[in-house]
Amino acid sequence: MFDRRHLLRTSGAVAAGALGAAALPSPADAAGNTRLPADSDPTAGVTRTLLQEHPSPAEGWEAVQTLVQIPRHKESGRHSHPGIEVGYIIRGDVLMEFDDRPPLRLRTGDPFFIPDGVIHNARNVGTVTTMMLSTYVVDATKPLVTTY
Repeated sequence: MFDRRHLLRTSGAVAAGALGAAALPSPADAAGNTRLPADSDPTAGVTRTLLQEHPSPAEGWEAVQTLVQIPRHKESGRHSHPGIEVGYIIRGDVLMEFDDRPPLRLRTGDPFFIPDGVIHNARNVGTVTTMMLSTYVVDATKPLVTTY
């Protein structure tokens, strides 16, 4: 298991890597193919700040709250959580994409709910850095994020 505080406080390519994006790019892969520059990473600049983390009244579960910021034209990357996510769009416009249902357009002031294990991706489709407040009630024995 990883240190959630470290994951959530990191930003840029490191945090993006933790959410399924490539780690810091190297000039070429093993076959000699050139990789895209770091600024073309769709998750570059995404930050997650841990606001609070507390044991849940249900044994083995915990509540985690984060502030997620997604720059213009960037996205969180496809991922899921081992429990529910209850969120609120503080600022911005997001297209919440799912593997198993139609996308959901969210704007400033909109709440959202993501069920346990649902694969999703938050894509900033607005003109400002999106800010989302996300609260998770998750299995404390599992990683907060699983990437795809």
